[in-house]
Amino acid sequence: MKIEQVRPEDIERRSFEIITELLGERQPSEETAHIVKRVIHTTADLEYAESLYFSENAAQILSRALAEGAHIITDTQMALSGINKKALSVFGGQVHCFMADEDVSLQAKKRGVTRACVSMEKAAALSVPLIFAIGNAPTALLRLDELIRAGVVIPRLVIGVPVGFVNVVQSKERIMTAGVPCIVAKGRKGGSNVAAAIINAGLYRLAEEK
Repeated sequence: MKIEQVRPEDIERRSFEIITELLGERQPSEETAHIVKRVIHTTADLEYAESLYFSENAAQILSRALAEGAHIITDTQMALSGINKKALSVFGGQVHCFMADEDVSLQAKKRGVTRACVSMEKAAALSVPLIFAIGNAPTALLRLDELIRAGVVIPRLVIGVPVGFVNVVQSKERIMTAGVPCIVAKGRKGGSNVAAAIINAGLYRLAEEK
């Protein structure tokens, strides 16, 4: 097999060219391509071309919310680490993960619920525009769905991409009907890296437009 010679600074560009070639007739819409291809670049999984669900104008809503300095709530330190905080700070945004907070842990133990549930409640109390990027815990997505339906929080956007088996599909289906803008990885696939990739895709698109 012939080794392709690519300069270091051109590796990412060439990767996206290969993704476009491999997708063939399955090209995503112009509106969502930067997100879909960023997720495929992160995971090397072409199935995301079909499984990523976007509510109406979700890609534009993500860009607008980021540009207006929305804060991002994640359910893992891995997602928090993967989000490009330097790019986020340009627009005044911040990213938070409350999973390891002592008060969250104590409340979860006292009530017999997951820390992910309590962390969503803590995030809902913030008085700033919020984007939720859930890549691991379906219980976070289910509790967020309850908070949305109760009118406790109205997120600018929900990224629902938890990975796994227990209540994963159900949690995604619930958030798709919660009445808020969302980007969801249908099925069991997803992960913290996918959640971060979607946020970064929005940030990089904004940087290109500046």
